[in-house]
Amino acid sequence: MNKHTYTQFDKELEAIRKRLLEMGGLVAQQLTRAIEGLGTGNQDLLEQVIADDRKVNEEEVALDDACIHVIARHAPAAGDLRMVMTMIQMITDLERIGDEAKKIAKAGRQIIDSDAAFVPKVELRHVSTMVVEMLQGALDAFARMDPTASPDIVRRDKEVDAIFKGIMRQLITYMMEDPRVITRSLDVLFIAKSIERIGDHAKNLSEYVVYMVKGRDVRHEGVEALERASGAN
Repeated sequence: MNKHTYTQFDKELEAIRKRLLEMGGLVAQQLTRAIEGLGTGNQDLLEQVIADDRKVNEEEVALDDACIHVIARHAPAAGDLRMVMTMIQMITDLERIGDEAKKIAKAGRQIIDSDAAFVPKVELRHVSTMVVEMLQGALDAFARMDPTASPDIVRRDKEVDAIFKGIMRQLITYMMEDPRVITRSLDVLFIAKSIERIGDHAKNLSEYVVYMVKGRDVRHEGVEALERASGAN
């Protein structure tokens, strides 16, 4: 690319990057509102989460289109192409996080509308806070183009998985002891599963940053290999 073309490409790439971070902020807000609405019984927050899902979907389509047009117009290579491909992957994961936040809000709406006596008492706030921090950490790593946080995010994802398994065992016990709580227990289980999936998506985002910066696909490697690739150790 000549100097003029490269400058234009750089501007377009930065515009997409900024918009992707804004989409990430919206998705993080969705998740925070879903958990807050569930914990406080605030139906308005849950309805806002559900309504915002349309904005997230629209952003996914617009950003995918922008990425395709950048590739078609400028034919980027090497690191530039890697960045565009990384952003396409990140856009998909962010949209899926928005979907999971919407699921949490819908299940939360059913729980709030039901008899509290049949809602199992399960602690979700701690694990929810963990996945929000993982998501924010991955977005920050992308913004700074710094992959060193990736190993920690992957470790936290393993912790989230373990917590989910504990919640599942707890809910099974509740349902065996009192069949009247089965319906609401399943709602809580769906919420916990959505939180666990969001952790998976945050892990993916952090691994994409390693690929973008270092040029190495670490999605199926262990934490030790990830530390070496990311420069975290």
